[in-house]
Amino acid sequence: MNLTALDPDILLPGFLAGLLGLATHVPLSREVLKRGISFIDLAIAQVAGIGVIAAGAAGWDPHGLGAQVAAVGAALLAGAFLTWTERHFEPVQEAIIGCMFILAATAGLILLANDPHGGEALRDLLVGQILWVGYAQLIPALAIATVVLLIWVPARRHLGRGMFYVLFAFSVTASVQLVGIYLVFASLILPALATRKLAFGRALAAAYAGGAAGYAMGLALSALFDLPSGAVVVWALAGVALLISLASRRLA
Repeated sequence: MNLTALDPDILLPGFLAGLLGLATHVPLSREVLKRGISFIDLAIAQVAGIGVIAAGAAGWDPHGLGAQVAAVGAALLAGAFLTWTERHFEPVQEAIIGCMFILAATAGLILLANDPHGGEALRDLLVGQILWVGYAQLIPALAIATVVLLIWVPARRHLGRGMFYVLFAFSVTASVQLVGIYLVFASLILPALATRKLAFGRALAAAYAGGAAGYAMGLALSALFDLPSGAVVVWALAGVALLISLASRRLA
């Protein structure tokens, strides 16, 4: 155990990145569960990752503006496609989302097949590099989260298919480049599952608090024991979600 690793200068940017993801994922996750499309974030995040990989293959800076535009564009195309499939093939929408995920995942393997750093790039896409997040990277994510919430809060009861997928695409794209696909999925689904039996306002409060606690605990444990941060945070989120779920049975 290394207590000196609990350095706020290292841990705080990653924690703030997690909070920014939770800011949009927590409210949108209720809609995801209601629609029965739990794996949509995995699919859209993977498609956004393909945009980043393609930008890198074209010689663009994978952390630059071009890669950001490529990621958002790919995610929006995925959202537009899912809007169309939900309208015409709603009974099998979850299966279509699963197919999109596996096609995007294997496309990433193909694009990185001849890249000597492909394995590292793929790992970063999945697990993320949350401890290497800088404050400058948080600014675009903050702007996106603010716009998404300003649209979602007054219009959540009237969001159509298209607008929901657009908001979701922007939210996931912003998060996946900060924390990776695994944490995007965990942040979206685990707090929502844990609080699904609570009333709306109480559910949001519990999901935000539980998500923040999971990120704080996971980052601290990963630093103390020198373990992969993204993976530890996923397990911390799961542990906190389990406790909230057990407590919510008494509060529901």
